[in-house]
Amino acid sequence: MKTSEELLKINDLHTGFRIGDTYFNAVDGVSLTLRKNEILAIVGESGCGKSTLATSIIGLHDHYKTRVQGEILFKNKNLARMTEEEFNEVRGLDIGMIFQDPLSALNPLMRIGEQIEEGLIYHTKLTKEQRRARVLELLGQVGIPSPPRVTRQFPHQLSGGMRQRVIIAIAISCKPQIIIADEPTTALDVTIQAQILDLLIELQQETEAGIILITHDLGVVAEVADRVAVMYAGQIIELAPVEELFANPKHPYTRSLFNSIPQMNRQDEKLNVIEGIVPSLMKLPRTGCRFAPRISWIPQSAHEDHPQLHEISAEHFVRCSCYKHFYFKGEEGGRTS
Repeated sequence: MKTSEELLKINDLHTGFRIGDTYFNAVDGVSLTLRKNEILAIVGESGCGKSTLATSIIGLHDHYKTRVQGEILFKNKNLARMTEEEFNEVRGLDIGMIFQDPLSALNPLMRIGEQIEEGLIYHTKLTKEQRRARVLELLGQVGIPSPPRVTRQFPHQLSGGMRQRVIIAIAISCKPQIIIADEPTTALDVTIQAQILDLLIELQQETEAGIILITHDLGVVAEVADRVAVMYAGQIIELAPVEELFANPKHPYTRSLFNSIPQMNRQDEKLNVIEGIVPSLMKLPRTGCRFAPRISWIPQSAHEDHPQLHEISAEHFVRCSCYKHFYFKGEEGGRTS
């Protein structure tokens, strides 16, 4: 059963990268909560700030070139203000990370068993025998056959799907309360994708962990998520339970994303595309509706000068009033809300 117990609370988070002498925010005023036993999906195009949000939560950024402001509250502590030493006590133990590219995330010179055991050495008081038993248990748990053999292998000796399972084993080794999965199925074929998603759901149900799933694949979102936050240009522009978002998307960007998905019953129709691109950090408009330039046929008066998230129904939030006036270009009958 899902609960409303909050594991993580993000308040007005800004993460900026230094370009020259100026910081440009890739995450710009994000507020979110993650609940126990929940899968919260973060969706959006590449460059929207999804992965930057993940690295801000787990503290994996260059402190000399990155500035993090705001609150990331976990166990009454602000992760945004932690030192590297303090973060080392949290990473792996309380918060696990599943990386997008397992080959670059794994050490090519270390055997698989040693890499899984690292977190156990650092965070637990298990004996050597207990750690080795736990490594074998983890490999079996993530569906890897012949665990004793795999522990002696190196990453290049495994397939992409096997490497991703190893990354998951590392992430869950200390039974963290929060798991961040950054595009965990992007480089995998469809069959392996389904297996990895089933594995994530199974692990989440066993541990009641909260999972932040970062993806651009709306099919994945529909299959596994409980709530969905849609990001655009560093901001959350829509937030809703998954059933509500798919049944009743409101923001022009969300509707455009759904409209660009190929449909089986529209084989003769031209594939819809979203005009323009996500603006670069240096050219990102910091006032007004950030999606306005990509829906130029909607009058400027339909947008707010300082767009806010509005709760339009229970737990369904939309940024800017332009959703009330949006219609697709060339759409018969004009506006729909």
